[in-house]
Amino acid sequence: MRVTEIIERKRDGHELTTAEIEFFIQGYARDEIPDYQAAAWLMAVYLRGMSRRETVDLTMAMARSGDILNLKDVLPISVDKHSSGGVGDKTSLVVLPMVAACGVPVAKMSGRGLGFTGGTLDKLESISGYRVALSIAEFKEIVRKHGIVLCGQSSNLAPADGKLYALRDVTATVNSLPLIASSIMSKKIAAGADAIVLDVKVGFGAFMTDIEQAKQLALLMVQIGASVGKRTIAMLSDMNQPLGAAVGNALEVKEAIACLQDGGPRDLREHCLAIAAQMLRLARHPEGDEPEYALAEYMAEAAETLRNGSAFAKFRELVIAQGGDVRQVDDPSLLPQAQLVESIPAPRSGYVEQLNALDVAMAAVELGAGRERKGDPIDHAVGVLVHKKVGEYVTAGEPLFTLHANDSARLARAKARLARTVVYSSTPTLPLPTFYDVVTDAERRS
Repeated sequence: MRVTEIIERKRDGHELTTAEIEFFIQGYARDEIPDYQAAAWLMAVYLRGMSRRETVDLTMAMARSGDILNLKDVLPISVDKHSSGGVGDKTSLVVLPMVAACGVPVAKMSGRGLGFTGGTLDKLESISGYRVALSIAEFKEIVRKHGIVLCGQSSNLAPADGKLYALRDVTATVNSLPLIASSIMSKKIAAGADAIVLDVKVGFGAFMTDIEQAKQLALLMVQIGASVGKRTIAMLSDMNQPLGAAVGNALEVKEAIACLQDGGPRDLREHCLAIAAQMLRLARHPEGDEPEYALAEYMAEAAETLRNGSAFAKFRELVIAQGGDVRQVDDPSLLPQAQLVESIPAPRSGYVEQLNALDVAMAAVELGAGRERKGDPIDHAVGVLVHKKVGEYVTAGEPLFTLHANDSARLARAKARLARTVVYSSTPTLPLPTFYDVVTDAERRS
């Protein structure tokens, strides 16, 4: 095969064969195809799109470009969750201990944050000593012994995706449904998932701002999963405002701990319970034979782990197993603390009509809680607390935000970003929903 012919065929709107896609992806992964040809191919895909069959082939080719983890020797079924990234999204810290406390082992590899999205690994590293880098053998042993493991992704899982992702970022080809869907699903499949719950964010603070476009992406990923024998459920969740109150690494760990102790913000609790219930559903009924009432029962089962303390106990067990200082879990005041804490008061009274999640996220980045380039250092102590959400009433002078900072100049820039992010209404406004839609394999078949 000739690389230029593959580029030409996609440029002219033709479907690529399975063999052509495999040839191209494996060649690029082995550095046999240069970036300039891969960039041309990406632009052709961006402009011409891909059929469902092509997208499945692309997903599997990227998954096969490196190791494919097999967890059958330690887990009867591997149920994974994935979030498309958001503001204040600390759900893995809550959901995984809940599911594990229900007797369903969970083994998850997560990533770091880039830009305004917070990474699970960055949050976990707020806990002194927590090891996010594990060998495959350690990964398997921890989940076998404790029923839960949460660490960084192996560098040889779907390496072609890593290369293509970096290239998409600099060639204006990021916003392509087949490229997004295959990127997400190739990593989940390579990580050994038998079933997958996808948390697809939509709104100001998400990659997808349009609900219909987000649903198209969700449906495509569900179709990919079904095509390769993986039960997949996608949930469209709101990201117009931050999830929970805390945005920033140690602040989010504190909030996750509060949720695990049967407290925390209502929206975070509801969100985590819904995700956990879907994971339990897939684990308990891998063939899709669950009764209609099962989901409500699984949500109640997950909620019970918060009430009886078993989810919090499982989180402590996770932290100890991976070398973290569990004293910081038992006493969150021992987590990193910012030197400067300052509140922003509401300039007027009224109902919160809009609270732009992206503005809050960028304020947190200004403070040092996020990174603009891969490898940038972050400050685990800094961030933003959001005191009012859409639909709530605020009185003039009441705190809207509390900023945690370690640098006065950064603090000033963050305050400027947040000064006009809230839109007020004199009349009551409706709160935002936690979820907009759920896309299941049943919907795919209908």
